[in-house]
Amino acid sequence: MGGDGIGRRRVTTAGATTAAAGAPSTPHPGSRDTRPTRSGIEKRRRPAVPRVICMDITIHTTPLPHTDPEESLAFYRDVLGFEVRTDVGQGNMRWITVGPAEQPGTNILLAPPTVDPGLTEDERRMIHEMMAKGTYGWILLASRDVDAVFEKVEARGAEVVQEPTDQPYGIRDCAFRDPAGNLVRIRQAD
Repeated sequence: MGGDGIGRRRVTTAGATTAAAGAPSTPHPGSRDTRPTRSGIEKRRRPAVPRVICMDITIHTTPLPHTDPEESLAFYRDVLGFEVRTDVGQGNMRWITVGPAEQPGTNILLAPPTVDPGLTEDERRMIHEMMAKGTYGWILLASRDVDAVFEKVEARGAEVVQEPTDQPYGIRDCAFRDPAGNLVRIRQAD
């Protein structure tokens, strides 16, 4: 790489690399360059192979709305047996984090649904209507014995949506509604 400019490259403002004046031009490794090589024979480059980049990501918290924090707390703590991890705020403006005791890194955040100051009154009304119909929030849980869990949850007075059923797509599950109307579906763990 002397002063003759051969082999030097420069980066354009768009981030593309181009050959400096007088430098031989080499196509990007993943391109479909069909220019003749020095031998005069046209060669096609193979397309770049997509790579999967593994990242260390887990599900930490998923939110569910509540309309009454005390009722939601009683359902997730007393009916499902989750432990309470945090309880912040007061009155109906409470954010409560719950989760299975044996999974300390997995949380459900029970939160007031319409406190975002960017929501319009129509949006707040629509959220409350959807919650009342049970179409706003839902969660899918799993158990090694879905039938036993169903019996315990039903015995504690939860609203049953579906008894344990073998689904045509290969799983067995059941469903309940929490006090806010959220669908809580519990499937047989693999």
